[in-house]
Amino acid sequence: VIPALNPDGIYKVTGTDGRFTAANVSTDAKILAAGRFNANTVDLNRNFDCDWQASGVWQDKKVSGGTSAFSEPESLAIKNYVESKKPVAVVTWYSSAGGVYSSRCHAGVSADTSALTTAFAKASGYPSYVTFTNYKITGDMVNWLAKIKVTAISVLLTNHTDTEWSKNLAGILAVFKQYAK
Repeated sequence: VIPALNPDGIYKVTGTDGRFTAANVSTDAKILAAGRFNANTVDLNRNFDCDWQASGVWQDKKVSGGTSAFSEPESLAIKNYVESKKPVAVVTWYSSAGGVYSSRCHAGVSADTSALTTAFAKASGYPSYVTFTNYKITGDMVNWLAKIKVTAISVLLTNHTDTEWSKNLAGILAVFKQYAK
């Protein structure tokens, strides 16, 4: 379990290093939005090698994808971790669209990714989606995982304030059951 890819963003939002509580989390919308970016103002989920571009989009805003894929220490650390540990499957969490999204990078959704998407969605009660269509995605981490043939899904929480613990626990237990075979 990697609790966060962006420690700079967490610091921006909580004002503290290490553990934090809900009381530490800013309620200021500008601070919360700034938490998406690292200290170099790069959107780390636009810094991976699937359709990477220097300029990407998040919601309706132009964002930096960095100077190249994996130009940021955080995304490079994830790349190195994945290449050394070779995970069978990866589940990531973001907010907020309320659904489970399959990963893909030009080769379509793999059968394993489709099965994982369905299992997590069915157990959690989130709807499942083959493609994220809210806006164009470039340099996305789970799509890079698909490119290197690692089964991966994105779980987008329903809002920015609730972990939806029961739903996500049910989803994770379904993942464990699927891979315990």
